[in-house]
Amino acid sequence: MNTTPGEACVENFTYDELTIGRSARMLRTLTVADIQAFAAVSGDTNPAHLDAEYAADTLFHGVIAHGMWGGSLISAVLGTQFPGAGTIYLEQVLHFTKPVRVGDTLEVTVTVASRDDTKKSVELDCLLVNQKGERVLWGTARVLAPTKKLCLPRIAAPSIQLFDPEARFKALLAQGHGMGPVRCAVVHPCDVESLRGALDAARYGLIQPVLVGPEARIRRVAQEGALNLDGVEIISVAHSHAAAERSADLALEKDVEMIMKGSLHTDELLHAVLKRPGLHTARRMSHVFRFDVPMYSKPLLITDAAFNIQPTLADKVDIIQNAIDFARIMGVEVPKVAILSAVETVNANIPSTLDAAALCKMADRGQITGGLLDGPLAFDNAISSHAAQIKHIESAVAGQADILAVPDLESGNMLAKQLEYLAGASSAGIVLGARVPIALTSRADPPRSRVASALLALLVAHNARRSHTRKAWGTAGKG
Repeated sequence: MNTTPGEACVENFTYDELTIGRSARMLRTLTVADIQAFAAVSGDTNPAHLDAEYAADTLFHGVIAHGMWGGSLISAVLGTQFPGAGTIYLEQVLHFTKPVRVGDTLEVTVTVASRDDTKKSVELDCLLVNQKGERVLWGTARVLAPTKKLCLPRIAAPSIQLFDPEARFKALLAQGHGMGPVRCAVVHPCDVESLRGALDAARYGLIQPVLVGPEARIRRVAQEGALNLDGVEIISVAHSHAAAERSADLALEKDVEMIMKGSLHTDELLHAVLKRPGLHTARRMSHVFRFDVPMYSKPLLITDAAFNIQPTLADKVDIIQNAIDFARIMGVEVPKVAILSAVETVNANIPSTLDAAALCKMADRGQITGGLLDGPLAFDNAISSHAAQIKHIESAVAGQADILAVPDLESGNMLAKQLEYLAGASSAGIVLGARVPIALTSRADPPRSRVASALLALLVAHNARRSHTRKAWGTAGKG
């Protein structure tokens, strides 16, 4: 294979060039991403490499690299540099003498020790030392050396997009650090997943659960799932409809500060809330999904994919304002809102593009505040700066969206489920616009999604407390 003029060329070393004593070196610094990538590729998820809390109590008192990660560096030298292309690995002997920790810089040296002219094989001494000059790994390798000189273009290593759901989950929970749990009506938790989710949320210190539903059935589910209900308050009602009604009353009476959906239909729960004017605010209620998406650099909010079926322009004002206010509670100072459609230009035949243009103008006039809006934007240029650049879209939102405002529930719900089931995204959901936040997940969602949703509701509930305190102080000051 020949290279084109000007193209970087990497030459191998043939058997005849591998004289005894000749060597090659490579430097590599260990990162957390290296450990995670090696675990992902090898399947070796030993907690000594991945769990800092566990590793702290081991002989090494902290996370260390997989031993074979060091061995793979030897393979990298042999396969790409010395001898390089055409090398066939025959044997490797390794001795591990010291652990390698994140931040350690290793010098990898391979040196020709012996040759076999008959077989064209070469034995090489292999040595890895850290930045302190300490030997961490040594051994020998035996390879069939290439006999043909090759000059090949340098190949870039494939990129690996690492996604650590556990780390993302812990980072989300950390946003509630120091906040006390709030009383939460858990509506009809009559399957193992919803009951476990509520009890897990309590264990993480997010809620004080008030289980509302048929007590005998709840206790039977707890027994089935080996769940402990000791000390947990239960309000017994006959069925799911009664559970929704009673929970809404608890919120109206200010006996609870949030509601969590259990194993009942969403419309059954929300209907009970909508029936009570005392739970309404000046805003239309709307749902927000929060996603951690493996291929996206930050959390992504989608609204509205679960509540408003075909929202009007006026509805979308409230839907977007709810999402902006929520994103600010989550720590995004100026949320970037991409108003989605099928295309990124205004088209009179596509009503969602007209709505998008109107919403952006309303934001310019101060009718929507706290965020940066742009639209219409197609999905690709809303989340990909490269796609936006190709289409010559100049926008502070395109490719950087924090919030995706969808045209209607159908498109939003399909987008949300595609992210979860095809893209491996972790989800949580909340209903905003009522007097209390409602942690709302699908009945198919695992307990962790329910815990994450409880965290979202906790943040909103505590923000409401602060707002009430500020208003109370303002009123007192005027007295």
